[in-house]
Formats: sequence, structure tokens, C-alpha cells
Amino acid sequence: MKYFHPKKWYRIFETFITDLFLNYILSDKMYLKYRYKKVFGKKLNLKNPQTFNEKIQWLKLYDRNPAYHNMVDKYEAKKFVADIIGEEYIIPTLGVWDSFDEIDFDKLPEQFVLKCNHDSASVVICKDKKRFDFNQAKVKLTKALRQNYYRFENRQWVYKSIIPKIIAEEYLKDDNNPELNDYKFFCFNGQVKYIQVDFDRFTNHKRNIYDTNWNFQNFEIQYQSDKNHLIPKPKKLDEMISIATKLSADIPHVRVDLYFIENKIYFGELTFYHGGGTEKFYPKSWEYTFGSWINLHDIFK
Repeated sequence: MKYFHPKKWYRIFETFITDLFLNYILSDKMYLKYRYKKVFGKKLNLKNPQTFNEKIQWLKLYDRNPAYHNMVDKYEAKKFVADIIGEEYIIPTLGVWDSFDEIDFDKLPEQFVLKCNHDSASVVICKDKKRFDFNQAKVKLTKALRQNYYRFENRQWVYKSIIPKIIAEEYLKDDNNPELNDYKFFCFNGQVKYIQVDFDRFTNHKRNIYDTNWNFQNFEIQYQSDKNHLIPKPKKLDEMISIATKLSADIPHVRVDLYFIENKIYFGELTFYHGGGTEKFYPKSWEYTFGSWINLHDIFK
């Protein structure tokens, strides 16, 4: 077991308390400046943002289209997306509740997924109800319901007005790939530029980037890539790009997440602030390239 000197524990605790305190007293603008400086070691340029992460912070503050709330609500987003691309791409919802105690598990199938509608981490998978840990699920989801995702995840404004709920969805599985590939399409005003695929997320998180012709890219975003672990090109890549294009139309930047399971495409979610605007690019020049594709001048027209 690795030993930590008491002074190191104290510094970790001091940093946590400082972050927590500032999170409650600072305005959105001041807090984003504080967080950006802490992550990147330089001042946040909001007057003339150039990089992808600078513009993500700018969008949090100034691109406040109320329609975005429903687009990121995991329950409401399904209606929005279905109206654009059709119900056949939507993962069926089995139920929606205000609290864990309201769930009637007798009415759910043997396999299902529970998640909160207002965040991105509160996911509970049930593969067998006989072995399902109900208490652990209750603790996790109840805690998530109480969390203000906007405040504690880098002031991601789009989540601010969502009323927290628990939803149940059908459990999707791919017999050929136990860890479902989540294809993340980086879109800029309805144009797909690159696609990100994460893998080994629970062991040694890796991330590969591909262009729209599915050529492996040598740049990285936050996590290392692996040329020896090339993800096969989805058979319906063109259709997936078409879906991402439609869902991102007239939006300065949004990431469209899709699944491709047993030759069928499913909508995952829409993400407006990739990594909360704090993920580093390697080499850094790519952060400027991605930033150049976000046109801020059209927002107030």
C-alpha cells in the first residue's frame, strides 16, 4: 500500500475545502476563471477566446438557449431526438420516478438499466434481478438525485434547471463486445469533424480518435490512444454521421453520442461541454484547431 505523508493528506484536504468554499461563493464567471487557471495554469481568455476549452467556457456563460435544457435531460431528450430522426433510434424507457422508493421492481424485466436524467455518472445496470444489489443501487441513485450537477461539474449551465428523476431503460447488450462502444461525434454547426471512441474505461482508460472516413488520428484528448487497439469501422457509419449532422444543426458545438449494437443505431445523449471544458489536447495545436470550428459570432444574431 502506498504511504502518504500527513502533509500530503492535509494539502489534499485543504484543496478540497478551498474548491468547495469557492464553488458556493463565486459567480459562474469567476468560478470558471478559477477552475481554468487551476487546470491549465493560465488565465481564461473570455474577451477573445481561441482554444476549444476557452470557447467551451464562453459558451457556458453566454450561449444560454433554454431549449438546451430538454436536449440534455436524458428523459426529455428522447422526445426531442425522436421528432428529428425517428423513434427507431431511441432506447425504450421502462419507467420514470421521482425517487428510488417509487420504483415497482416487479414490473421491470429481469435485465434493465437505471440512471438519473440530470447527470452523466449515475448508471446502475441490472443483469439479473435475483442477484441485484438493491441497497447499493438505492444509495447511489438517491445520492445522485440530491446532487446539483450544474454546480459541482464546472458550472455546466445546461443542467441547471433539470428536475432530477430516475429513469429505467432496456438493457442493451452486444454478445461480440461486452463493453459497448460509445461513439462520440464532435459536431460544429451541423458538421461532424471527428469521432471519439473510449475503451477499457474501468481498467486502463484509452481513447481513439477517427476522422469521418474512419482513419485513425495521431492526436489525443486527455487520454492516450492505442494504435494496437483499432476499433472496427461501424457498418452504418454514414447513417450515424447523418444522424449526428441533423441533431447538431444550428448549434455552435455539441457532441452527439451514439451506440451501434448488433447492426442497429441507438441515440445516447447530447453533450454541450465536452469534459467540462477542462480536457487537454496533445499536441496542443489541436485545441486551437477544434476551437477554430466554434463560431461565436453567430450566437447573438
